Amino acid sequence: MTTDSSLVFEAKGTTKIGFLLLDHFTMIALASAIEPLRMANQLSAEELYSWSLISEDGSAVLASDGLSLTPDFSLQDNVGFDLIIVAGGVDITRTYTNKQVSWLMKQSRKGVQLGGICTGAYVLAHAGLLDGYQCSVHWECLTALQETYPKVNCNNRLFSLDRDRMTSSGGSAPMDMLLNMMTKQHGARLSNAISDMFICDRIRNESDQQRMPMRQFNSVGMCTPKLVDVIELMENNLEEPIELDELASFVDVSRRQIERMFHRHLDCSPSRYYLRLRLERARKLLKQSNMSIVEISMACGFISTPHFSRCYRKHIGVSPRDERKIAWKGETTKPRTTEEGDAVVYMPHAQEALSQSHSEPSYGSVSM
Repeated sequence: MTTDSSLVFEAKGTTKIGFLLLDHFTMIALASAIEPLRMANQLSAEELYSWSLISEDGSAVLASDGLSLTPDFSLQDNVGFDLIIVAGGVDITRTYTNKQVSWLMKQSRKGVQLGGICTGAYVLAHAGLLDGYQCSVHWECLTALQETYPKVNCNNRLFSLDRDRMTSSGGSAPMDMLLNMMTKQHGARLSNAISDMFICDRIRNESDQQRMPMRQFNSVGMCTPKLVDVIELMENNLEEPIELDELASFVDVSRRQIERMFHRHLDCSPSRYYLRLRLERARKLLKQSNMSIVEISMACGFISTPHFSRCYRKHIGVSPRDERKIAWKGETTKPRTTEEGDAVVYMPHAQEALSQSHSEPSYGSVSM
């Protein structure tokens, strides 16, 4: 499908943007989206953009860092927006409600353009609002979204602008998405000036890719280009693993050379590394999706469910079934304040954020 990334906002007047805050949204992604809007108004001396925060019932929403924001509107308020962006964060498979999904579908029927930042695209996909669209989402959520919603055209880009949908990964990527939107609306002079104000060396575009785990090795010079190529082939072929001899022929090196590269740079054999990739993918699916264990074993290239279970228990330390039970046991975070007599005992934001992170499905997916 050819992507038409043209936006249909009016070039003149104020573009009204609403941010739907999900529980445990990431503050950095929200700030990265809002700050360019503020600076656009400041530099142009016009109200090019307005922005508002929305929650389901109008009450404060807790971010992943333990801070809370008080929204301007609830879903019941009749406010007209040009664009609504879903601000997601950690534990995305359990932080949205049917009421929010229904409201987003209603906004789509009204012709409102929709977007998602960090993991917000997952909710749009669940609502069927990204079927046939290009979609970018934080890489930690990408596997679950791809497998659960196959009609969505997932990619590994920082952000995607596709007709009346705009989605981005997390961190600072929403800023790049919003700056590209501004370029289409008001020209490159404004977006470049905003980038300068925020000390950004450049505005990244839709062709820029997310930094995936494999790139951690190459970014610090730990891998040769050929080894990076082999790992990319492995990552892109987890459902139907490629034999080592085929991998060698694809990158034009010998089987023995590949084995030496893996042992030298990664201290393991190619087959063991390939198995680790497949088990990591399986772990994400167990924690972030409702796929059956049989389906997950097939999606990760195992010849049978018993074989998958044996490998998983041997390398992860628990069975797939127990892994899923642990991930979905529904732990809740402790309250931030408790009463002890007449005193209020305060739980620091950092402590609450750490407590929450331990109970969310993707905790520990990046090894340090």
